[in-house]
Amino acid sequence: MQPYELSLTRAADAIRDRQLSPVELVDSVLQRVEQVEPRLHAYVTVTAEHARRAAREAEKDIAAGRHRGPLHGIPMGLKDLIDVADMSTSAGSRVRAGHRAQADSTVAARLAAAGAVLVGKTHTHEFAYGLITPQTRNAWDGDRVAGGSSGGSAVAVAAGTATFALGTDTGGSIRVPAALNGVVGLKPTYGLVPRHGVTSLSWSLDHVGPLTRTVEDAALVLSALAGHDPRDPASLTAPATDYRPGADPDLTGLRVGVPRTYYFDHVEPEVEAAVRSAVDRLADLGARLVDVEIPMTRYIQATQWGLMVPEATTYHEGTLRTVPDLYQADVRVLLEAGALMPAGDYLRAQRSRTLMRQEWARVFQGVDLIAAPTVPVTAVKAGQETITWPDGTVEAVSDAYVRLSAPANITGIPSLSVPVGHDTAGLPIGMQLLGRPLGEDVLLRAGHAYQQTHPTSARTLTPAA
Repeated sequence: MQPYELSLTRAADAIRDRQLSPVELVDSVLQRVEQVEPRLHAYVTVTAEHARRAAREAEKDIAAGRHRGPLHGIPMGLKDLIDVADMSTSAGSRVRAGHRAQADSTVAARLAAAGAVLVGKTHTHEFAYGLITPQTRNAWDGDRVAGGSSGGSAVAVAAGTATFALGTDTGGSIRVPAALNGVVGLKPTYGLVPRHGVTSLSWSLDHVGPLTRTVEDAALVLSALAGHDPRDPASLTAPATDYRPGADPDLTGLRVGVPRTYYFDHVEPEVEAAVRSAVDRLADLGARLVDVEIPMTRYIQATQWGLMVPEATTYHEGTLRTVPDLYQADVRVLLEAGALMPAGDYLRAQRSRTLMRQEWARVFQGVDLIAAPTVPVTAVKAGQETITWPDGTVEAVSDAYVRLSAPANITGIPSLSVPVGHDTAGLPIGMQLLGRPLGEDVLLRAGHAYQQTHPTSARTLTPAA
């Protein structure tokens, strides 16, 4: 096994035990970048010299007994919405040409303090306003979409060109590409991870979180990221927590909600079969399955768009007036549409969200988490715009991909996507675990137990053929 193939947890253990040096690991990852990046296009820019220098510094510190923890010397990618001092944050847009960050974002600063090594900035759909990431190819099939908007981060982790990466999630933009590329994606509770220094799409829906190869890896990264930052007005004051799950896969006593409605409607049969099999595996580990009714389903997508569209347009108001031609056509249309939305519609979306949060809280009185598909279909062919369901319903690809992930953004609850196998074409399938606010420990425990006892879930590193 090459060093770039190691999960974060295994690499961290090897570095701690002096069986692997950060320099060896980073060199292996950079060699992998040279091998597959021309086909996959996960990165906007690769900071190779910066990474090698940081790896040498990490190696010296660790040799001198100054080991900072499990992220020390671990190579990472950051979505190109996340500021790193003196580096470009282009947000995938010509609007940001020549932009350079003045200071580190909170998450970049926390990862640097933990000793993580930046390999580069990863591609995003322009300003994160899309579910495709058109620049990037799927890590399992280069003719298919990577998902978005954190597609570059997901592909980098899946292909071994980063040991972990950060993405952002406004309507599913961490979990969708995680599912489509067979990696783990965690959208934390709203406000748990600070967003200071991260380009916004929709401030009341935006989240920052990790993409990793295993659930245990995601827990390690979340432990470094979480914590209050007064510069983010939505930042929570929750106490610092070590999220790393225990080794015991016993889930006895855990109540897992299985939706009767919404989450299994208009879902590919292979996706449904794989997710239901994974849910049964949770039951085999001791969990009790409970049928649940998802509330207010007819309002979910209207509420998501009713919040996101006007907030995004407000964020871009100045540049939309001065340099509209610099936006890509698909993003410009959405931004211009937001300018036409009545204030009353935005207020109604706010009310709907309040009611939805209350109704979901009632559901969680009877269960500890909910298990469902992350996305209803695997990765579609690049350029495909619609999906036709057996009943004749035609759905836009972007609507299909956001449909099952949006509820967690509207309500602010944590959501974890875990790979649960592949379809007959070899494309990854993801299961989504949703929990109570600040219930990340429960999701990580359940996801880790599943991965420990299900060999298929470990098949996350792609050949990048």
